Amino acid sequence: MNKNQELHQFLLKRARNLTEEWYNSLDKTSTSGVYTSNDPKVIETLKAQNYEFHIHLCEVLVKPEEVFFKEFEEWIIKIAKDNEHLRTPIHLIIKEFMRVRQQYFDYISEFATINRDKLHQEEIDEWNGLMIKVFDSVMLQFIEETHKYSTDRLRAQQELLNELSSPVISLNNDTALLPLVGDVDTARAKFILENTLNQCVQKRIGHLFIDLSGVVMIDTMVAHELFQLIDALDLVGVKTTLSGIRPEIATTAVQLGLSFDRVSVTSTLAQAIDIKNQGK
Repeated sequence: MNKNQELHQFLLKRARNLTEEWYNSLDKTSTSGVYTSNDPKVIETLKAQNYEFHIHLCEVLVKPEEVFFKEFEEWIIKIAKDNEHLRTPIHLIIKEFMRVRQQYFDYISEFATINRDKLHQEEIDEWNGLMIKVFDSVMLQFIEETHKYSTDRLRAQQELLNELSSPVISLNNDTALLPLVGDVDTARAKFILENTLNQCVQKRIGHLFIDLSGVVMIDTMVAHELFQLIDALDLVGVKTTLSGIRPEIATTAVQLGLSFDRVSVTSTLAQAIDIKNQGK
């Protein structure tokens, strides 16, 4: 058995101790998130995650680095998506990575003391350097995965919010209402275009009322997107009626040279519905 294998076995046998020492030394008064939980299930899971970390990390001593990091990636991604860790400030998680790294330095030092007659300082320095490299890589990847997962989740929540705030409401068999409320930026306007087209086709809408009375201001790009929506609806056979256009929005449309020739415009939604009903 070579020295790397000996250190591997030494650390592997102490994996449980590493976890218990780490958890018991947590300063639960000056931290937050997963580390301060009193829930036995959360604590049990946290310890299991930490123990699994040690089992993976020890393998760096006996496996090629490329294989090691590929296998370790699954653990990193799992922790990055863990709800308890997501609720924990990232700087506190990095702090705990650093505390665990110090544990490894201490255990390598203990191993070196036990085997002082067989080891050279260069070997000890090499192991410490390897641990620095591994922990730096794991911490960086953990931050990247956490950011990626949080960004994806935020995007999904924003899309849901956009969908809920831009509903196509069926009024009868072939008539629907799209009430727009609040600020409409370019990103939301693009979503409204795609979502409205899809819903109108799915619901077989023939006439859509777009009410803008709840929109205070839209910029040039948003106004352009709105008229693109009207053109796109026309192409799929949906007639549109705009209502509640504020003077500021009308001014923007005129400045753009946008034409209202192909869309009916009313001052209020009630008036739009009355005109539609009279035309039956």
